Amino acid sequence: MTTLKVAIVQAAPIPLAIDDGIEKAVRLACDAVEGGAQLVAFGETFLGGYPLWLDEAPGAALWDHPGTKALHRIMLEQAVVANNERLLPLQELADESGAVLSIGAHERSRQSLYNNQMTFRPGLPVLDHRKLVPTHGERLIWMRGDGSTLGVHQAERGNIGSLICWEHWMPLARAAMHNLGESVHVAAWPTVREEYALASRHYAMEGRSFVLAAGLVQAKDDLLDGLERVGGDVAAKELIEAIEGDALNRGGSMIIAPDARIVVQAGEGEETLFADIELGEIGQGLASLDTDGHYSRPDVFELQIDTRAKDGILWSSTL
Repeated sequence: MTTLKVAIVQAAPIPLAIDDGIEKAVRLACDAVEGGAQLVAFGETFLGGYPLWLDEAPGAALWDHPGTKALHRIMLEQAVVANNERLLPLQELADESGAVLSIGAHERSRQSLYNNQMTFRPGLPVLDHRKLVPTHGERLIWMRGDGSTLGVHQAERGNIGSLICWEHWMPLARAAMHNLGESVHVAAWPTVREEYALASRHYAMEGRSFVLAAGLVQAKDDLLDGLERVGGDVAAKELIEAIEGDALNRGGSMIIAPDARIVVQAGEGEETLFADIELGEIGQGLASLDTDGHYSRPDVFELQIDTRAKDGILWSSTL
């Protein structure tokens, strides 16, 4: 069997203040790599933090809410962009260590924000995955991704891919990723509550892959700290302070085997999970279930995937 050491960094992001978040991510990823990890996964939008106010702050979705508008402006100002030099420390860590790093971020393209789970690969460009469908209130912040960022990192020991949060309930997205032959899948969540754990375990069983269900630990105080780091804003602070309770994302990360069993699971605090996974288990599981092969019916079902980038506007010098 081929053994791969993997890790999930379950930690509190530094909301809004992405430069500070990158510094923390590099430090935590270095610790995981020093612990022997060859693949290190962080949760959804670790760089920038999950926008908890959408679900937790009364009135956040109201039209023209001053606090929501202020936070959106800050996120646009702070977000990473393609080929951003601010991300070089993560790429350098991947290059120097040979490890693969998967981390979520708020990404800006033109005037829109995307939820991007980025995969940093040794000696290769960053592999992006933009969330296809922002869920419910998230649509107030994030643009929808397209098929151009559905892909996997083709590593020597097996393909590595990712989906974000409720994409794990999109049957056709799952089918597309299974077709790409993932050995290890990063399931990025804001927190791995019970139903998210069920989705992650189902994905492992259905796709016959190891799944790293990576969650965050995030509290209201983290939001207030991050806001202060980027200069503060009265309306944004009032909106965040209206949130009831404190601990809102409670970790729960887990590493799951291809038969859906939980290999190791985190608690509610900050910690790094490690596991040595035996990739040979994938082939053993495929004997009974291969949803992209002998358990499919291509004569009955056919999935067509458009991988073209959809920028929405084409400039041409000819009519």
